[in-house]
Amino acid sequence: MPQVSAEAWVPIPPEQAFAVSQTTGELRLSWDPFIRRQYFLDGATRPAKGVRTYTRARLGPAMISSYASYRPPTSVGMAMEKGPWFFRTFGGGWRFASEDRDGVSGARATWKYSYSIRPSWLAFVAHPIGNWLLGREIDRRIAAFARACRSPGTVTAALDASSS
Repeated sequence: MPQVSAEAWVPIPPEQAFAVSQTTGELRLSWDPFIRRQYFLDGATRPAKGVRTYTRARLGPAMISSYASYRPPTSVGMAMEKGPWFFRTFGGGWRFASEDRDGVSGARATWKYSYSIRPSWLAFVAHPIGNWLLGREIDRRIAAFARACRSPGTVTAALDASSS
């Protein structure tokens, strides 16, 4: 199954980086270039294992996914339940680990997307295109996340939202 990944180091603890990564609403839209619209389904108001979300990408496709795992402040995993016709499967995992760089304490964020294409006979062409497109998207998204983690206002708002 093809996979794309990206990493970024941010000068904040993993707890704060995780909080930024899990923002919702206008705060999320202020930094995440991938999302046009996103919300919880089935009456959920907070992320947790099994919670379902609706996400419409900036480029148009929509997906219903569920939290396969939710382990603050170290990791979160999502799995597609319903999405664009061309994905047979799609899942994402985000991990956060403490890492010091040049004497500065921070966090290393590692994001991965795994997917498979349908129809399967198209995979030989679609997987390289998917790797390029999703690789570009995950790189842009984690770079925007890293910028958000360097914004004291965004970090404070994320921490406030995660504690309420």
